[in-house]
Amino acid sequence: MNAIPSRRVDRVIKVLLEAQAKGKKVMIIGVGRSGLVGRSFAMRLMHLGFQVHVVGETITPALGPGDILFAISGSGSTTFVVAAAEIAKKVGAKIIAITSYPRSKLGKLANYAVVIPGRVRAAKYRDYFSRQILGNHEPLAPLGTRFEVSSMVFLDSLIVELMDTLGKTEAEMKARHATIE
Repeated sequence: MNAIPSRRVDRVIKVLLEAQAKGKKVMIIGVGRSGLVGRSFAMRLMHLGFQVHVVGETITPALGPGDILFAISGSGSTTFVVAAAEIAKKVGAKIIAITSYPRSKLGKLANYAVVIPGRVRAAKYRDYFSRQILGNHEPLAPLGTRFEVSSMVFLDSLIVELMDTLGKTEAEMKARHATIE
C-alpha cells in the first residue's frame, strides 16, 4: 500500500481541530461497510469530545457553514454520499473525502481528499487455485474490503494523532464511552 502523504494527514487533523475549537459539527457519511467504518470513526471522535453526528440518523442536526462533512466512498460515486457532499458544498461546509478515486465526483467536490487504495477490478478467474496456477495473483478479499479495512486503519490512526495533539488519555476517552450497552 502506498503511504498517505503526511501533509494530507496534517491538513485533515488541522481542519478537525479548527472545527472543534470553533464549536463546529463534524458529520460522517458512508454507505454499507464504509458507513460502518464511518460510525466507528464518529464514536472515537465523540470520545475525544468532538461534536459529531452520523448522517441519516433521526437526531442529526442541520449542516452549516464551516461544519465538516467527512465522506467515505471507495468509488467516490456512491449516490447518497455524493448528494450529501453537494448539499454540504451549497451550505458552505468543508468536505473531507476518503476515496480510492480522487478524480471521482466526490473527489472533485471535496476540499480535501485522502486517497486510500482499493480494489480496482474484479477477479478475472473465480477459482483461487486456477488463479495461482496461472500466476494471476489477484486480491483474495472481495469487493471493497481492501478500501474499507485500510480506511478503518487510517481513521484510527487519525484518532491516535488527535489524542496526542489534544493531550487526551484513554482514561479520558473511556469516561465518555457508553455506559448503557
